[in-house]
Amino acid sequence: MSRRLLTYGAIAAGLAVVVLVGAAAYGSLQVPFQAPTLSSPVPALGCTPAPCANLRGYTLWVTNLDLQGNLVTIHITFRNSSDSTHASPEDLELIDSQRNLSRPIFDAPSCTPWSRHEFNHGATYGPIVVCFKAGTSAPPLVLRWSPDFGLVCCRTDIKLT
Repeated sequence: MSRRLLTYGAIAAGLAVVVLVGAAAYGSLQVPFQAPTLSSPVPALGCTPAPCANLRGYTLWVTNLDLQGNLVTIHITFRNSSDSTHASPEDLELIDSQRNLSRPIFDAPSCTPWSRHEFNHGATYGPIVVCFKAGTSAPPLVLRWSPDFGLVCCRTDIKLT
């Protein structure tokens, strides 16, 4: 009986170690937010013109930045040649200079209502108008993009100019 309990205890301890190592690995992949510097944005490799980002063949371009009070309006275009299968408003956040996060809004007159869009294999989606209600429109403004590549992957910050 004690041998069986010892075996179950060893299995439970092994599983606990695996869970802790997995949690630590996931946590180490998350990059803390650092406010961008005021230097000009440098486009990612394979990504021009700036501001833009390219994550594993999935590219997002930002154009037509417009600030009206605290309403931030941008046009975004996606091109997907990656393993990701969709674009979604949930993948986007705006970070203002006071580090306030805001999600896309759709109730402003010029904002395009959109939801998850399925596409891949080099397809393009956009341009679409995306709006955010920022705490402040003072620079720097950063678009955080976290496309879905599965359980653990990618996030990038794009400085808006």
